[in-house]
Amino acid sequence: SSQINRVRNGELYRVICDTKGAFVQPAVYEAFGLTVVEAMATGLPTFATLNGGPAEIIVHGKSGFHIDPYHGEGAADLLVEFFEKVKSDPSHWDKISLKGGLQRIEEKYTWQIYSQRLLTLTGVYGFWKHVSNLDRLESRRYLEMFYALKYRKSAESVPLAVEE
Repeated sequence: SSQINRVRNGELYRVICDTKGAFVQPAVYEAFGLTVVEAMATGLPTFATLNGGPAEIIVHGKSGFHIDPYHGEGAADLLVEFFEKVKSDPSHWDKISLKGGLQRIEEKYTWQIYSQRLLTLTGVYGFWKHVSNLDRLESRRYLEMFYALKYRKSAESVPLAVEE
């Protein structure tokens, strides 16, 4: 059943972290990935679906691991590989959880960062809604273009315009 008791959930994360475990979220698709952020924020190495929000939250191999929910054997192999490496080098657990996961959360997913982004996007959306007669679909496409240019890896391959 759904875990809705936040205090108990926090304690569960803590116990798993104290025993050097890991958080695994094999959903087919996750819109944002709040549980992924929670797990990483408590210091757990995190294995989560590569479909949806967790794909942007986790930097594979540095702050956690992407798993394909359609390929269970590959996910299991990744988990085994991780724990085998931890067995031979206990500092690897800290490298992924503390240095990777916690650092990623601190850099990208704090409430302060989230609220600043939200206010910025609200301002941009409000401005364009106010000054233009664009219908909602066109406005959404315009904002998604900015989002893709700023946050998607594929946008990095697009060369910048150069004045001649």
